[in-house]
Amino acid sequence: MGDILITDDERDIRELIGDILEDEGFTTRLAANSDQCMAEIAKETPALMILDIWLKDSNMDGIDILKTVKRDYPEVPIVIISGHGNIEIAVAAIKQGAYDFIEKPFNIDQLMVVIRRAMETSRLRRENVELKRGESAPADMLGDSAAFRAMKAQLDKVTKSNGRVMLTGPAGAGKEIAARYIHANSNRAGAPFVTINSASVEPDHMEEALFGRESAGKGVEKGLLEQANGGIIYLDEVAEMPMGTQAKMLRVLVDQSFQRVGGTEKVQVDLRFISSTNRDLPKLIEQGLFRQELFHRLNVVPIDVPSLEERREDIPTLAEYFIAQLNKAQGLPLRELAEDARALLQTMLWPGNVRQLKNVVERVLILGEGNHPIGAKELPNSDEAPATEGRIVLSGGLATLPLREARELFEREYLLTQINRFGGNISRTASFVGMERSALHRKLKSLGVATANKAGARVAYVEEGA
Repeated sequence: MGDILITDDERDIRELIGDILEDEGFTTRLAANSDQCMAEIAKETPALMILDIWLKDSNMDGIDILKTVKRDYPEVPIVIISGHGNIEIAVAAIKQGAYDFIEKPFNIDQLMVVIRRAMETSRLRRENVELKRGESAPADMLGDSAAFRAMKAQLDKVTKSNGRVMLTGPAGAGKEIAARYIHANSNRAGAPFVTINSASVEPDHMEEALFGRESAGKGVEKGLLEQANGGIIYLDEVAEMPMGTQAKMLRVLVDQSFQRVGGTEKVQVDLRFISSTNRDLPKLIEQGLFRQELFHRLNVVPIDVPSLEERREDIPTLAEYFIAQLNKAQGLPLRELAEDARALLQTMLWPGNVRQLKNVVERVLILGEGNHPIGAKELPNSDEAPATEGRIVLSGGLATLPLREARELFEREYLLTQINRFGGNISRTASFVGMERSALHRKLKSLGVATANKAGARVAYVEEGA
C-alpha cells in the first residue's frame, strides 16, 4: 500500500496525525523540517505526503517542497495543511499540484476522508506507472534476415545517444517495437516511455493530450509530455498531427518547454523524441500538410523498418514466438509448425505485415483443435484460389494462357517467391526446389529473373523486357 510522509514543524501535530493514521492501519514517517522531508523522500518515495505550508527553521517552505516533489515525483499526491489557511494559499497550493488543502484545526473525520481518497489516487497512479514501465520492458526483436539485421544495427547505434529518430515503414511492420527497443537499451530505460498516436486523438483534444490543462476548478492536469519527463515521447503516426499543434511541437523541440492549455507558466521538460510514419512526409510538405521545420527537427536519424515481405526468412521464427506468447497470455494451445505450414507462411502475401501474421496465428490457435502441429491446410491463403485434394484451381488469367506461356509465368512467379522466401540465397533455394545451383542459375536467366540488394537484403525481381 505504501506509507504516508507527514511533515510539520509542530511535533504535537505531526505525532497526532501519525497516531491517528497508524490506528487506521496506515504506515507513517515523520519529518520536522524541509531537510528531513527531502531526506525521507530520497530514502524511499512515499505513497502520499501530508505537508504543512509554514515550516520554521527550514530552507524550503511547503510550497517549495510541493513544487520540487511534483517535478520529480509527479505520481505522489500531496495534501497541504496550514493553521494560516486562506483561499489564496489554497488556490496557490492547488495550482502547484496539491491534491487537497486542509485548514488547522482540522476535523479528524474530514482528514480521514481526504487521506483515503488520496491514497486511492496514489494506488491508481502507481499502477499506471507500473503498467507504462511494463509496456516499455525490453522489446523482443526477433529475426535473422539481412534486412532485419541491417535495421537492428542502426537501432543499436542510436540507443545511447539523445538523437531524435524517425522510423518509417508500412503499417504493422513493427515501428513501435523498434522505438521500445531504443528506449529499453538507452540511458533513459528506467524513465517513462509514453506513446501518443496522432491518428487516434481528436484534433480538438490534441493540445490538451500533449500539453495538459490548468483550470481553477480542476487544478493542474498533466499532459503526455509532462508525464514522459526524463524519458522518451513516441509520436506515432506523426503525419496525422494537426498543423496548429505542429507549430507548438516545434517550439517544444527547440526550448524543451511549453505552456499547459489555460496556463501561463512555462513547464520545462527533458525529453527524447522518437517519431514514426507510414506516409511520405516530403510529399506532404510539398502539399502544405506538414511543416518542413518540424520534419527536419524530427528526422535527425531516419531508420527504415522493413516490411514482412522484405524479411520472409523471419516469418517462421515470428510465428513460433507468437504461438508461445499467446499460450502464455491467453492459454491457447502450444503447437508446433509443420514444414508445409512454414513454407506456406513464407510465400503468402502480408499487406498487414507482422501485425497480420500475429492475427493469423491467433485465429489458427483459436479455431484449431488438439495439440498436433499446425499444417498448411489450417492457414488462410487469400491470395490464391482454394485448393482441393491433389489439385489447385487456376486463376482466370492463368487458365486462359497457352501451356508454354502459363508454365513460364508459373515458373517465374514460383521461383521469385522461393528466392525471396530464402532471402536471396540461391543455394538454399536450389536445395528446396530440387535443382542444381547451376541449373537454377540458367533457369533464372531464361526467365529474366535477377537478384539485387534492397534495404540490406537480397531480393529477386523480373528484369525489364522479360
